[in-house]
Amino acid sequence: MDSIDLRILLDSPEDYLEREVKLQGWIRNHRKQKSFGFIDFFDGTCFASLQVVYDASLPNFAEVSAFRVGSAIGAVGQLVPSQGKAGGWELKAESIPLLGDCPEEYPLQPKRHSLEFLREIAYLRPRTRLFQAVFRIRSIASFAIHAYFEKHGYLYVHTPIITANAAEGAGNTFTVTTQQLGAKPDYSQDFFGRPTSLAVTGQLEGETFALAFKKIYTFGPTFRAENSNTKTHAAEFWMIEPEIAFCGLHQLMDIEEDFLKSIVAYVLEHAPAELDFLETYTGAPLKATLHALVDTPIARVSYREAIDILKRSGRDFEFTPAFGADIAKEHEKYLTDEYFNSPVFVYDWPRDIKAFYMYQNDDGETVDAVDLLVPGAGELMGGSQRETRYDKLRARMEELGISTEELYWYLNLRRFGGCEHSGFGMGFERLLIYLTGVENIRDVIPYPRTPGNCEF
Repeated sequence: MDSIDLRILLDSPEDYLEREVKLQGWIRNHRKQKSFGFIDFFDGTCFASLQVVYDASLPNFAEVSAFRVGSAIGAVGQLVPSQGKAGGWELKAESIPLLGDCPEEYPLQPKRHSLEFLREIAYLRPRTRLFQAVFRIRSIASFAIHAYFEKHGYLYVHTPIITANAAEGAGNTFTVTTQQLGAKPDYSQDFFGRPTSLAVTGQLEGETFALAFKKIYTFGPTFRAENSNTKTHAAEFWMIEPEIAFCGLHQLMDIEEDFLKSIVAYVLEHAPAELDFLETYTGAPLKATLHALVDTPIARVSYREAIDILKRSGRDFEFTPAFGADIAKEHEKYLTDEYFNSPVFVYDWPRDIKAFYMYQNDDGETVDAVDLLVPGAGELMGGSQRETRYDKLRARMEELGISTEELYWYLNLRRFGGCEHSGFGMGFERLLIYLTGVENIRDVIPYPRTPGNCEF
């Protein structure tokens, strides 16, 4: 008899009622009595588990009674209505073979473990209910992202992981080299014949495709060597970066809002059990927050307006809000959690704190940039209209000491049929923090890479 996924069984249990079925999975909990026992069984194909009931009529009853938590088992029997108060279904077992033993020192015993402890055993934590919920939502959200862009006619582009340019600044990249460690590298003799690094963004290459295919997106890993041990930073993380030709800043905000609401709505529809569990785990009104985002227009304010709001707040901030300074975490929190009590777009930022490629406004002080701030996660998206004027872009690069020779091709995009175009980047793990209510980036990525940590 072939085994059936628990997901299929529980999707249409009436089709299998009182029929013999075969399951294969693991023991999450095991309660034993003198003449019967209950196994909390899961197979990972859905968030739910199933109670497997057995009694002394089993040929290997004594052996099954000794099965430990974490063991892999088969379970053959009939699906019947549960006798418990909660109702539902259970499997009345006729056979429970052991498929993989688990020793007594198995660290995931049926109790609540700290997140710090679970990070130390990251190779086992996917078996816990918490990480079953988190990583299932990660998978569902990934699918929703691709589905959104496919529906709206975007081309999926695989931009390079190894690159010779660093759009966000060369000081925070991981160098790629075959040179001897400790020696002063001669990059002309290196593998690529020039300095290279792991990509911090796929944006610049993405723009080349947007000016050929009109609408494109990237979705892949990026790397930043920031020696920052915060809850929202990791050295390796995933980014979604759409680029759209013939698109200005306010149209870009429309796209960002529609995109985010679509992803959140999809997760609400397809991960109800996971979200219910996470609400209980975090104690936060997670689903109400997500429904509010889907149902409510996202506020939009200029950077100047945001600074004025912060100045009028009467709060004694650690960092005094002032034009020309970045908006600090405490400022983001006030805007999202108190003043607007919702996500908010902040646009038209000072040029001196934004990247060289952003469109320079006529006031000489600001650029067509926008950040989306959300409660709990802070900055979720950052985007801009890209500078399309060759002379303006070249002058800005020279002003900042960015090589126009190395990025000649990026400048040439403005010469060869260049047009108005815009794009944004969204950190996928930041989105997952918002979706799950789990506050640390280390707990929404399978194997976090942070300063001093690259185990597994």
